[in-house]
Amino acid sequence: MSAEDTAAQNTLVHYESREGVAYLILDDPPANTYTHEMMRQLDEAILKARFDAEVHVIVLTGRGEKFFCAGADISMLQGADPTFKYYFCLHANETLNRLEHTPKLVIAALNGHTVGGGLEIAMAADLRIAKKSGGKVGLPEINLGVLPGTGGTQRFARVVGKSKAIELMVTGSNFGFEEAMALGLVNQIIDADDHASFLGKVHEYARQFCPPNRASKAAGRIKRSVQSGMEVPFECGLTLERELQQQLFESSDAREGLDAYIEKRRPVFKGA
Repeated sequence: MSAEDTAAQNTLVHYESREGVAYLILDDPPANTYTHEMMRQLDEAILKARFDAEVHVIVLTGRGEKFFCAGADISMLQGADPTFKYYFCLHANETLNRLEHTPKLVIAALNGHTVGGGLEIAMAADLRIAKKSGGKVGLPEINLGVLPGTGGTQRFARVVGKSKAIELMVTGSNFGFEEAMALGLVNQIIDADDHASFLGKVHEYARQFCPPNRASKAAGRIKRSVQSGMEVPFECGLTLERELQQQLFESSDAREGLDAYIEKRRPVFKGA
């Protein structure tokens, strides 16, 4: 087997970019469960998208029709010692924090079941778009005698509220995308015949946040202001908001937006 074949065989997170949208695709059949190696590759892909000036939106999805991600690889955890498990969870948390802190809009395209650590990954995205009747979501870690340890207890409670989050986690419930949407976990449900058509519609959705349609720099700063501002006292959040606004005031897109408004025309943004 050639070095190229070996590398392709070990690729657990594929990176693709087109029309300003970077795709991070989890690929470990049958359920796209993640190992430490997959999480390291995801970390690298996040950094690649972050540094790529041509990327304005990041879409995270799973390979195949049935699973976005079913969480951590249980067989890997079963054979690991407690020290490895601790650092595995620590790195996973750091990786998802990096995704959450990246000043570019992140969309999780839920193509199938999104449970356990898979939902924890999806909750680190800014928006979640699900395929109609594509699967279930949930945090059933209690059935393994553990808790959702990759940010699940914290992000879940922030999205659905403390009491509901505790109820769903202690019962280990999995539920459909429709209920997830009612809880605020899912932003939109897209009707699509297959995975390819679903991703095609997700791409159309993501493109609206790319230049020239939207000021992507502003979208990224809105994301940063909310993601970080919600975790600090209100006055500190206002300070962050002002600083990010000042960055935008100095941008060419802000000048274009103001000029277009005065000239009564549609703005043409450049993401700068």
